[in-house]
Amino acid sequence: MARGGQRGATQQRRGSGSARTRRNEEGIIPQLARAVREVEAAVARRSAMPEVRAKFQVVALLAREERARVKNDPTLSDSRRGEELKRLDGIATILAQTAARDSTLFTLLDENAEISESAKAMRRELLRKAGVDEPEPEPTPVVEDPEAAALLEKRVIPLSVQARQLANPFLVPDFAHARAKVRPRRLAGWELLEPLFRSFERAAPDAPACMPLPDAEQLTALTGRHAAPAGRELMAHQAQLIASAALGHRTYLLADEPGLGKTAQALLAAEAAGAFPLLAVVPNVVKTNWAREVEIWTPNRRATVLHGDGADADGFADVFVVNYEILDRHVGWLGTHGFRGMIVDEAHYIKNKSSQRSQNVLDLSERIRARIARPLMMALTGTPLINDIEDFRAIWQFLGWIDDVVPQGDLMEALEETGLTPADPAFYPAARRAVVEQGIVRRRKIDVAADIPARRVADIPVELEGESGRSIRKAEQELARRMVERYDAAIATRRTGAVVEGIDHRLVRQVAGWEREDNSTKTGENVFEMMRRIGQAKAGLAADYTAQLARNVGKVVFFAKHIDVMDTAEKTFAERGIRYSSVRGDQSSTTRQREIDAFVNDPDVQVAVCSLTAAGVGLNLQVASNLVLAELSWTDAEQTQAIDRVHRIGQAEPVTAWRVIATQTLDTRIAELIDKKAGLAARALDGAGDEVEGGAIDLQTEALVALLTGALEARGD
Repeated sequence: MARGGQRGATQQRRGSGSARTRRNEEGIIPQLARAVREVEAAVARRSAMPEVRAKFQVVALLAREERARVKNDPTLSDSRRGEELKRLDGIATILAQTAARDSTLFTLLDENAEISESAKAMRRELLRKAGVDEPEPEPTPVVEDPEAAALLEKRVIPLSVQARQLANPFLVPDFAHARAKVRPRRLAGWELLEPLFRSFERAAPDAPACMPLPDAEQLTALTGRHAAPAGRELMAHQAQLIASAALGHRTYLLADEPGLGKTAQALLAAEAAGAFPLLAVVPNVVKTNWAREVEIWTPNRRATVLHGDGADADGFADVFVVNYEILDRHVGWLGTHGFRGMIVDEAHYIKNKSSQRSQNVLDLSERIRARIARPLMMALTGTPLINDIEDFRAIWQFLGWIDDVVPQGDLMEALEETGLTPADPAFYPAARRAVVEQGIVRRRKIDVAADIPARRVADIPVELEGESGRSIRKAEQELARRMVERYDAAIATRRTGAVVEGIDHRLVRQVAGWEREDNSTKTGENVFEMMRRIGQAKAGLAADYTAQLARNVGKVVFFAKHIDVMDTAEKTFAERGIRYSSVRGDQSSTTRQREIDAFVNDPDVQVAVCSLTAAGVGLNLQVASNLVLAELSWTDAEQTQAIDRVHRIGQAEPVTAWRVIATQTLDTRIAELIDKKAGLAARALDGAGDEVEGGAIDLQTEALVALLTGALEARGD
């Protein structure tokens, strides 16, 4: 009996042990234990492939969920709960040890870290093996968006790009320098973007306009491997930026004044950073020039220029050049091509975040950052501010300094380190400095290029005579009369008791705004048509002056906004036997380049007749030292860009821009406003003096304000 009882007790213990073993092999914990060991082994082999990273993230998330379930499960005994938590602690320990081997895994544990589709599928599989059925997620209902459908319909993948994708099917993401997303701590709850923009409006005269760059002693050692090719020489300011990239800086708002060689700096910075393949998004008129610059400054790299659907594209090139206008066709494959750098030339083109081209650029920048932890991102513009300080917003977002809500990464960290909040006056200079140090590089010719001769703008007043002059002055008077009637009607409908002494300048501005928004011509011409008529009336006079200059000083560049003004000028030159080149927006790249080469290389071609918008960027016309601005632009930026086609590195003579102004017309007021408006960029970027008035200036509205104010003053208000 005793022997039989002992045998029964032994069988009972064996049964209890096997039950415990079965119980320990049930549920999610055994699946997590096996998965974490697989991750540990893979990372030990230095094989943190995407599927390994996904498995690490899934194990961590499921372990966190299981811990919360075990702690709150009322059906578990205390001993059972303690046993389960101990097993989960073991999994957590292995996760921590594994992440210590590869610190980039910590980014996957952030509460805001994205969970990929492959990770979601892996989670469902682990739960299935554990006997837990998790329903498939409901598919997101598709809402037909005709505009989005049209954009998708336009997208293409060039055949050469498809060939490259087949040759390189696995583009491994680079997370070598990934870091967790920086969240506000002390500054949590503060609105920070608006104070950052305001910090540039409030800039002191001596405020920094350029990030710290390597000094002269560092240049030789740092740029030796990234020197200019044979026959080319870098200026000191160019070498400084390249040295900065060699030291590891990766985001730049390169806002050097036009003519200081931004394209060369960008390409050699990409060489220093190893940022190839490289994507360059540029205006259409400079696509060919970018390909030329690649050949000149990085001759060991191959560029391909995308035209139309990209039938001629080289999918294996190092530099891909695409213009804003066709970006929507290629944005799909560009985002997955494995670019390690992106350059946006004339970055003020993306200032309107609601535009499709801006959205395409921002989407591409996000997709590149999602695959490459520290890509080279460069925004190039000599005129970063067109109308408003907030023109910075899209550029900063492209660079990854901010998102739609808060500053990001290093900028957020720098703001936290100030120890200040927007309630402190000292926050604004500190915040501006923090932004500048993220990568704003702003140099003026006067500061860094003493060998480039000074430039000047000389106004040539002309009087519009004859029927055209009388017609323009009459139309201007009619426009002023119409606004006075609106002003008087507004005064008459004020509430009883309201008294206005003299001119109500606030109402004047309102009336000007109404007129600015009213594009109807039923009752007379608007301000846009007025300026076009003035340009047409000046065309012959401006061409005549250009012809005189060409005969006396040699080559001259003639700039105009409208085709009919260019036609008049070319007819004048032909009648006088003056050979000319014509650079227009409707030309092919080949034709445009042929016309430019003729002006630059043929001594008999004396004048280049250029569209202000088509030839105002990306061209190098320093073979001339005189230019004529036949029509005024609506922005100081366009005028500056035109002048800097001539006033560039390599210019050996003083540069004069002869600005033809029609007296006794709106032309005079517009010229004054352009000069006044130029102070905005000087205040924000260069720390110019306090005499600059106000902030952004809408030239059309301000011209109408001046016209209405003059009319009211003339009648004695």
